[in-house]
Amino acid sequence: MEPTTVSIKQLQKIVDDFKQGLESAIGIYLYKDLRIQISKYKASGAERFARLYRNRREKGLCVICAQKVSDKNPRTGKLYRLCKEHREKIDRKSS
Repeated sequence: MEPTTVSIKQLQKIVDDFKQGLESAIGIYLYKDLRIQISKYKASGAERFARLYRNRREKGLCVICAQKVSDKNPRTGKLYRLCKEHREKIDRKSS
């Protein structure tokens, strides 16, 4: 995960979100020469995977390999959750 450079106003917003317990505060931030990491201590494997899955879906990335997904589901109009390669692997298994 790449650190995000933040200003003092943005850092204050992050602290406010953190106080409220919002997951949007989780991340790595750079303020001047300081690296600030906000993460859950001893998060279970399921929690870490769920957060990774959600972040990849929001960014339009394959949930398995994190490649950019460009194809859309014709029924829903939304991006597929898997890249073409991983969708083909699943299709071959079910056939």
